[in-house]
Amino acid sequence: MKNTKITSRSWIVMAALALTGQIAWAVENAWFNTFVFDTITPDPRPVAWMVAASAITATLATLIMGALSDRTRSRWGKRRPYILVGYVLWGLSTILFPMVAYIKVASMAVIMVIIADSVMTFFGSTANDAAFNAWTADIATTENRGRVEGVLNMSLFVAQIISMVAAGILIDSFGYFIFFYSLGGIVMVVGLVAGSLLEDTPSDESESNISRPPFWQEFTELFKVNVLRENRDLFTLLLYIMVSSVGMQVSFPYLIVYLENFVGVTKTEFSIIGGAVMLGSAIFAIPFGLLADRWNKRTMIGVAIVISSIGGILLSLVDTLLLLALTGLVWQAFSTASGIASVAWLKDLLPEQNRGKFLGIRMIFWIAIPMVIGPWLGSTLIQNFGIPTVTNGEAGFIPVPIIFQVGSIIALFSLIPLGFTRWEKSA
Repeated sequence: MKNTKITSRSWIVMAALALTGQIAWAVENAWFNTFVFDTITPDPRPVAWMVAASAITATLATLIMGALSDRTRSRWGKRRPYILVGYVLWGLSTILFPMVAYIKVASMAVIMVIIADSVMTFFGSTANDAAFNAWTADIATTENRGRVEGVLNMSLFVAQIISMVAAGILIDSFGYFIFFYSLGGIVMVVGLVAGSLLEDTPSDESESNISRPPFWQEFTELFKVNVLRENRDLFTLLLYIMVSSVGMQVSFPYLIVYLENFVGVTKTEFSIIGGAVMLGSAIFAIPFGLLADRWNKRTMIGVAIVISSIGGILLSLVDTLLLLALTGLVWQAFSTASGIASVAWLKDLLPEQNRGKFLGIRMIFWIAIPMVIGPWLGSTLIQNFGIPTVTNGEAGFIPVPIIFQVGSIIALFSLIPLGFTRWEKSA
């Protein structure tokens, strides 16, 4: 029987691993792309390729390594080996990532930066998305699950604010290399210390005797047609998440490059704006999620995505710091709010006996497909409408406002699958 009490040590370990992991992910999502533009090539295509490869890697690693950790039996427990080793290698690969800038042949540097990001993503997804998230589910019970989710969500917002505020200032002051060395070192140390202290109950001998289908059979059962039929509302909501996420990914990978090179915002100024936007988004989005629980989730999600799309279009039309901050807040706050409400609704629709497996499927709709299609569309728009430029002897294009406008319009198309969902207010 699972112990309903989470020890103080486990709370500290949980907070440390969650915060560190989310900082690493926030930096990877925002600053790896600017590193490629600033140090390798201004061609937008490598960013699209890198984001797509990373998304596919993250999805496969979460699905496969998460299922593998479910089947692991050792005296160290099921999740601890993956978390401890994964975080250390995650940090090491982050330290090694900027080394690709030393490669003088641009085509080879592009190939290596995609490989380096994918390797880092594999270790990060194994350690954080798969094993760590599964561990938090293992130790949580009905009595404390709300507090566990609170720690994880708060870590996400705090990490995003820290990465936004600190990253740009550090890069402007010390350069990319010192920045990535510092981040990788922190991930390694926290992973080593917290992973060693992590309390993961050794697997029960009787548990290892439970009959389970072969690994690949259990994995492929997720994609059978009857699963789709039996969970129509769930997959319809996933289609909404997919389309709205594609809209966001058209512009988001190129956001900092656009602000710095088209608008003229420095990395330090972006850190200030980004930090304010993320703080405002957190203050707004969490109460929105609570209200969505009381009212009609479908209506509130629809309103939020419309307002977010308007904010994205307005962002493309302004160029002062104050207006950028205000329109960016509208764009991100309502997008985050719709995300919180849709994920909460999604969890209500998950089959009770297969929640972990279906959360893995969510990665396909939330991460893999949007991060392949969205950045590719953004890259295509930049190549056709962007401003020609040359960086480090390499030709490319500066992103222009159309990426925000097209992305916002695509996000509005998510209202179509949302309209086909069926929602009944809880009693």
